[in-house]
Amino acid sequence: MFNLSESNIHLSARAANKQEAIEQAATALEQAGYVEQGYLQGMLDRELQTSTFLGNGIAIPHGTLETRAMVKNTGVQIFQFPQGVEWGEGNIAYLVIAIAARSDEHLALLRQLTHVLGDEEVAQKLATLQDVKQFHKLLNGQEEVKISAQNISLNVDSTSLLTLTAVNAGQLQQQGAVDRQFIAEVIANAALPLGKGLWLTDSLSGNLKNALAFSRPKAPFEHNGKSIGGVLTIAAKDEQINSVLARLLETRVQDILLQGDDAQIVAALNGEQQSAPQAQANTSETVAVPVGAVIGTFTLRNEHGLHARPSAALVNIVKQFNAKITIENITRGTAPVSAKSLMKIVALGVTQGHRLRFVAEGDDARAAIEAIGREIAAGLGEAVSAAAPQQPDSIEESGSAQMQMAVDEKEELPADSVEGVFVILNEHGLHARPSALLVNEVKKYNASVAVQNLDRESQLVSAKSLMKIVALGAVKGHRLRFVATGEEAQKAIEGIGAAIAAGLGE
Repeated sequence: MFNLSESNIHLSARAANKQEAIEQAATALEQAGYVEQGYLQGMLDRELQTSTFLGNGIAIPHGTLETRAMVKNTGVQIFQFPQGVEWGEGNIAYLVIAIAARSDEHLALLRQLTHVLGDEEVAQKLATLQDVKQFHKLLNGQEEVKISAQNISLNVDSTSLLTLTAVNAGQLQQQGAVDRQFIAEVIANAALPLGKGLWLTDSLSGNLKNALAFSRPKAPFEHNGKSIGGVLTIAAKDEQINSVLARLLETRVQDILLQGDDAQIVAALNGEQQSAPQAQANTSETVAVPVGAVIGTFTLRNEHGLHARPSAALVNIVKQFNAKITIENITRGTAPVSAKSLMKIVALGVTQGHRLRFVAEGDDARAAIEAIGREIAAGLGEAVSAAAPQQPDSIEESGSAQMQMAVDEKEELPADSVEGVFVILNEHGLHARPSALLVNEVKKYNASVAVQNLDRESQLVSAKSLMKIVALGAVKGHRLRFVATGEEAQKAIEGIGAAIAAGLGE
């Protein structure tokens, strides 16, 4: 494959006629060391034999068989003529790709540029694009994914996660980004919580183009005890979607998705700078926790939630200790509030099954968190459900990798499964590029591999889904647990561990 560097691209060129355009191209080929002096004549002679105009505003001038000996190195020079150049027979060239090839290597270049030569819309963009980096990406089939307003559905009159997903899937299908297999899988697969009430859906099959659709209900609602404020559905054909995926982890972008209008959402997803609407609440994932603070994460068992009586019991427990303690409702994505304020605790809207996160600082921090955990497990003076929480309660110290489980609970896995827990070493965590490398590593093996972020208490998700890996929100120091089953399960875990230890390409 040709290495089409940015230095070989010349934007906003001008030429009075075809010969002048070819002369500019020949001079550039010579100055770049691709051809000897005199190659120009071969290019002009070639035009006399047959026009090199290919269509879609593109011409590919090159030398004759007699001038191949003058080619020192195979290469190209690309000139953009926004005003157009008459190329004969009424054809106008806006993109002139001058080729120097010692054999039939130019055919490889034409195959490489098939997407340009056969796509009128792409050719039109190349004719006027003024950013050389974007020009280079587009020429190589690496156009950055752009989200348009037609991908955004706001104020959907529904309180169904499935309906919001179906709306997105329909949008993607209309745009030709996905096929029927994608539709079937994305409807059947469980959505993945991103945080703040945002959810993600995707499929490993049926991705035809890189695209994204977003739907937001008229008002947030609950699904299985968890808040639903918006659903994102991703069609990921290749790594060019990575930049969009990375933006989904930004607090500013998440706030705009939940509260912005369609123009603000489109700008945010495309990486354009706009002021974010004032966030109503921050998730626990974005709140800084002082090093040494004790963190307790507990599931409320009370059948009627934290109404006044159990809230008052909780406040009385907190006040017994010499510690500063905050509480937040992780399930609803609320901001931390003082655990000594009855009014603020009631306002959290905690119902049975909601996850509460306490952060304590001070002399009695650990004793306070341990006491709170015991009392919540006991029901805060009320009856509790006999069913065990889906996620284990935990107590940990900020800055420490050690976590002590108050409830030792583990999902049932096949007897032949192989597990591995690895610490992310990457300075900037698992952003798009290392996530893509991790997915590529997983796909090497004949095994089913799932992964979860132990430090964020995420659910197990497919390790072959780039979207789900990015959504784990893994930062440096986070522990990822991989579970593999199948013929090459052990090899998969070993390979994943080695790739993570090596930095996933960073």
